[in-house]
Amino acid sequence: MYVTDDVESMKIRVAKVVETGKVGEEHVTGEEEREAFNKWTQGFTCQDHPSVLLEMGKDRDNIGQSMPNFIYVSRHKSRASPHHFKAGALNTLLRVSAIMTNAPIILTLDCDMYSNDIQTLHRMLCYITDSPSRPNLGYIQFPQRFHGLNEADIYACELKRVFQVQPVGMDGLSGPSHFGTGCFFRASGFFGAPSSFLPPEFPELSPDHVVEKPIKAQPILALVHLVAGCNYENQTNWGSKRSQSVFQILWASDMDPWWRTTTRDIGCNARGGTNQTKRWSVGLLEVAFSKYCPVTFGAQAMGPLMGLNYAHLAFMPIWSIPITTYAFLPQLALLNKVWIFPKVLDLWFVLHVFLFLGAYAQDCLDFILAEGTIQRWWSDQRMWIIRGLSPYLFGLIEFVTKNLGVTTQQFNVTSKVVDDEHSKRYDQGTFEFGVPSPMFVPLAMAATINLVAFLRGLLEVCSGGNVDGSFVQMFMAGFGIVNCFPIYEAMVLRTDKGRMPIKTTIISIFLSWALYTTTSLIMKI
Repeated sequence: MYVTDDVESMKIRVAKVVETGKVGEEHVTGEEEREAFNKWTQGFTCQDHPSVLLEMGKDRDNIGQSMPNFIYVSRHKSRASPHHFKAGALNTLLRVSAIMTNAPIILTLDCDMYSNDIQTLHRMLCYITDSPSRPNLGYIQFPQRFHGLNEADIYACELKRVFQVQPVGMDGLSGPSHFGTGCFFRASGFFGAPSSFLPPEFPELSPDHVVEKPIKAQPILALVHLVAGCNYENQTNWGSKRSQSVFQILWASDMDPWWRTTTRDIGCNARGGTNQTKRWSVGLLEVAFSKYCPVTFGAQAMGPLMGLNYAHLAFMPIWSIPITTYAFLPQLALLNKVWIFPKVLDLWFVLHVFLFLGAYAQDCLDFILAEGTIQRWWSDQRMWIIRGLSPYLFGLIEFVTKNLGVTTQQFNVTSKVVDDEHSKRYDQGTFEFGVPSPMFVPLAMAATINLVAFLRGLLEVCSGGNVDGSFVQMFMAGFGIVNCFPIYEAMVLRTDKGRMPIKTTIISIFLSWALYTTTSLIMKI
């Protein structure tokens, strides 16, 4: 209760500061904080403010020993300069850390994660100090494993392929990709491999620099604020060459101690999960279609196989195109009695069956070998379809419109808070919708069209229609119905607060009818 009250009190204080545009005296606990926040004026906002630095190293443990320094850094932000989200924050922390302490190892860890093994640091140091691998070792990461998930993991929050299946394959090349958290970096790795060291602009930023002045010394603080500036990377090696050196780093992953996380809280409602996945999709596409495209730049720096591994991740939102096509086109054709797949007695029909069964069997086998279950595999493949119809699709649309200058991406932090009713429904394996969202519309449309198409095809078969020609399309519609059962339940059967909003259901049915009418007119031409 104390922790909850403390967090709520902090939220109120933060909201008041944001509302008033200044840090009042009642929020300042010492002269150091007063000096740090004196720069803050009413003209500053969350997107436009100077750098803020707070050093808190006076705490002691229960036996009187000094605790490690706790240094809070809020980097300089300006609306005129892109801040690059977590990547930009890490760049700033690297430079600030180099000047103040020059610690050789840097840990990145999300706020909702913790290690489940007290030997994690010891294992990391064993890798770092191992002489055969040390010169080429860039970082050591401990993949995530999640607790609090329901038995079926209905939202596929475990991300088993990303954290367990794919890294094993990539480990045979140069190593798995960085997961964004639970990672210990060697600071020297950001300056390139030993054979291609990139010297920094200031000697204080060098990984070999020895800090001799106190961290509160005026020259140190002045340089810290300089390197924390939003324009520091302009026209410097850090901005133009430092990022390229990352591709020359080798990796090590310890698959035994894991970082545990309460990611179930993100997955306890479909809206939060789809919003986060959409945000990831936009970021992946920005990399995929940049000068650092894994197919071109990545293949040159890491080799073609490693480049293709990263391309698989970067271009993942493109899956929305075939998934959306297969969710609507065959079913609309079935409604209009247009057969677009081979007949059952055709030789090409065997090929389609082989590809479908082979792909799903291989996918299931990979999942089971990674200590998964059939039930969770089914949830995982269903969420792959849902992501293709919703967050991947919206992420692709947002990326295209953003590059056309039609819209601007707004970064929204995913809520980690879930109430008791949400948790209860999640534990029961029930999907959570509740709040109207445009990203639910394609899901409801696909569910509606697949159901109507299957019933129409079934009626056609019962009346002596073309079973041979319509079989594949009826099977696809039926497969869609099975995967869409949680959506039907949310649209029609449920009455709780987590059901599909009536507004979303009505809009989806109307758009489904409009889509059917339009395609019918096109097919009659």
